Amino acid sequence: MTFKHNFKKVLSATAFAAALVVAPAANVSAATNDASSTQQSATATSQDQQASQDQAASQSSAANQSSSTSTSSATSTSTVKKVAKKTSKKKAVKKVAKKTSKKATKKAKKTSKKATKKTTKAATAAVTASADQSQATDQQDDAAKKAAEAAAKKAAAAKKKAAAKKKAAAKKKAAAKKKAAAKKRAVAKKKAAAKKRAVAKKKAAAKKKAAKKSAEKAAKYWIAMRESGGYYTARNGSCYGRYQLLISYLGGDLSKKNQERTADRYVYGRYGSWVNAKRFWLAHNWY
Repeated sequence: MTFKHNFKKVLSATAFAAALVVAPAANVSAATNDASSTQQSATATSQDQQASQDQAASQSSAANQSSSTSTSSATSTSTVKKVAKKTSKKKAVKKVAKKTSKKATKKAKKTSKKATKKTTKAATAAVTASADQSQATDQQDDAAKKAAEAAAKKAAAAKKKAAAKKKAAAKKKAAAKKKAAAKKRAVAKKKAAAKKRAVAKKKAAAKKKAAKKSAEKAAKYWIAMRESGGYYTARNGSCYGRYQLLISYLGGDLSKKNQERTADRYVYGRYGSWVNAKRFWLAHNWY
């Protein structure tokens, strides 16, 4: 688009220069025609003068011939001189007319050449200015195009950088989320394991307690069977009841409940457990 526009500008400038060149040529032609017309006019005037002079000479010659024969020789001599003079004058007029025409033609050519040179110079300057303007416009267009390309490239790079930054942030966020989820799972797993261990421990403790209780119960029953056969009313001297405790230990209360409570207090206070009391009984046949 810019090249076509600049080409039209250059073409218009060239056409203008050609018009300027043609115009002085027309002026030269007109000047030459004017000079030629001037020369023809001078020649015609010279011819008219010559004809008038010839007619006057003829009339004078006729008058002289009719007036006197004696002066014919002198008149002929005078006529010859006049004719020679007129011929010389005619040649001088022709020479002046030719010189004037030549001078006018030379002046017109000089003027035409000067005008042509001036016009050509002006046309060349116009074409050069148009070419410089076209070049400047092209340079401006190229600079604008390069600036636009640079701006587009910069914007694309910034967009790519922003996308990369956003992607990195999303990746980091996803990694942090994944790490937090893993940590949460680890904590939950640890908590579940601790809970499981606590349950197992509690269960083991309960089992141990149940086993101990069962052992205690079994040992207590074993001693009761050895001491009284399991009867709460059995009596052997100062010992009474299921566990053959001293009557003084019972404090006057011989009930089953008091016998159980007093036997437990005695065994746990003396041996720590019925199992230990049984172990002692096995070693000494009493407790």
